Amino acid sequence: MPANVLSVLLAFLKLGCISFGGPVAHLGYFHKEFVAKRGWLDEDRYASIVALCQFLPGPSSSQVVFAIGLLRAGVLGAVAGSVAFMLPSVCVMILAAVGLAQVGDVSKVGWIHGLKLAAVVVVAQAVWSMGRRLCPDAARVILALLAAGVVLIGHSALLQVAVIALGALAGWMIYGRTPIEPGASHKPESETRRAHPWAAASLLTFALLLVALPVVVHFTGSRGLDVVDGFYRSGSMVFGGGHVVLPLLREEVVPPGYITDDTFLAGYGVAQAIPGPLFTFAAYLGASIFPGHPVAGGLSCLVAIFLPAWLLVGGALPYWERLRHLAPARSAVMGANAAVVGVLLSALIDPVFTQAVRTPLDGLAAIVGLVMLMSLRWPVWVVVLVMAGVGEWGLG
Repeated sequence: MPANVLSVLLAFLKLGCISFGGPVAHLGYFHKEFVAKRGWLDEDRYASIVALCQFLPGPSSSQVVFAIGLLRAGVLGAVAGSVAFMLPSVCVMILAAVGLAQVGDVSKVGWIHGLKLAAVVVVAQAVWSMGRRLCPDAARVILALLAAGVVLIGHSALLQVAVIALGALAGWMIYGRTPIEPGASHKPESETRRAHPWAAASLLTFALLLVALPVVVHFTGSRGLDVVDGFYRSGSMVFGGGHVVLPLLREEVVPPGYITDDTFLAGYGVAQAIPGPLFTFAAYLGASIFPGHPVAGGLSCLVAIFLPAWLLVGGALPYWERLRHLAPARSAVMGANAAVVGVLLSALIDPVFTQAVRTPLDGLAAIVGLVMLMSLRWPVWVVVLVMAGVGEWGLG
């Protein structure tokens, strides 16, 4: 295995074991690991990836994983990083489907509350770091604050996309005539052009599968393909990440009688308590639907729900990488990046902060965690363990 692919695999395997807190927290972990620590991306390029993945349907944090792997080590790196990031949670979810019929109320478990406090710390650090770099002037600070306010009021996944689009428009209007030097992360035009055939094939495959799978199911009557088609459509049509896809998945598996509501909700409870992408809940559902072949069933549904995201980001990223270096596009990206900071700030406030910080002692614990992460520069995984211990000791 090439060294760069191996480095991507190991980096995301580590993050897959410690990335608690959902997609927003994941973006904080990625920022800490690949921008602040490893320097694989600069602030501008990382924010542009986040902005692109916010526009696309599917699990945004998992799409960022695929994009980082693709930029670092090509298609093999993208696949290796994606598999490594989801592997720990996939194993837990399949084992849960096999071994657990019910789970308790995870909201009352102390160490899980501590993990929510860890998410506050990680996201706050990411918002601060990205804000300092991407909002260096008053106009972009105002854009970020306006974006945060609108998203907090609206509470809509599609509204987040609209806010980023409006941020891009505002950036073009404000900075469109300002000379901008190409960043150090500029991809050579020849390399970008070579990537376009693969990108076009990815987008075409996405569309063909979306149309062809229902047709094949209709003519074959295959139960397995029907399940795969449902998961593929769910992954193709959801904006806003893991929690938004849950009602779509329920409609695909409960009314047809594949599993019961109790089984569905039990798996959802387990998914809240583990690191990694919430979309790995699909592995639990697949293993529950096909109890005779839990691993095959879980992996089939897992691939079906993630494949649209991989195809879309793999298809869009090369065009985005080229487009964002054109002067008008770079002006728009400046505004979009500020809006991304605002979207992350809104998520830090609600739901990350509001769900985790329930008492003044919780707030104090979060401040201590920030000091450990930002001032003492403790590793993220150490801070996560400390916060879990804080929760278990009953400070929540």
